[in-house]
Amino acid sequence: MKTRDIAKKYQLDPAAFDLWLRQSSFQFKSGITGLSVDDGVNADEMVGHFNKYRTQEKAREAQEQERLALEQANADQAELAKQQAMASMLISSGFNFEGYNITKYSGYISGDDAVSMDRPTHGWFGRGSKDVGADLLSGLSRIRQNALAELKEAAYALGCNAVIGVDFDYLTMDPETASSSGGTLYLPFLFAVTANGNAVVIEKNERAGLA
Repeated sequence: MKTRDIAKKYQLDPAAFDLWLRQSSFQFKSGITGLSVDDGVNADEMVGHFNKYRTQEKAREAQEQERLALEQANADQAELAKQQAMASMLISSGFNFEGYNITKYSGYISGDDAVSMDRPTHGWFGRGSKDVGADLLSGLSRIRQNALAELKEAAYALGCNAVIGVDFDYLTMDPETASSSGGTLYLPFLFAVTANGNAVVIEKNERAGLA
């Protein structure tokens, strides 16, 4: 009997039926026209085993989908909690917060970011040059915010809710290399910033609130 005929008779998915048969204990033959089983095989029994297998597979798939959905829900909840914690995280260039006590020091942390700026094609102040100052300030503002965000990420990873002693280090690079003609090829300028600080845990001073 051709398995495609069995699948047609019992309204089964032929591909799924053949796949199951290949890994089952039932004997089968493979030919150019597909799989077949001996005519003496009890088709009802075989299809019963297949349907039981499919039922178990669907139950496993449902459990897996439920597990994945739960994992995603937990991940979404953790991400929301993280974003809320980072949004409320306090940072200061000083070393304390009014109305709070520092209960734990977790060490020095940093966050970095960089931006590149193309060199003007007609000189810094030549015809057609852009507003270099505005572009530079915009780029520095963006990478400074990104560095602070990375700093908060580092503090959160240490279980902290504040950063003290925050300052910034700036780096300017003027890269160049040899061109194919033997001259000098000037590459885009690179401006980098590092936000530094100390991650701490702070708690509200209840006595200060009563004063």
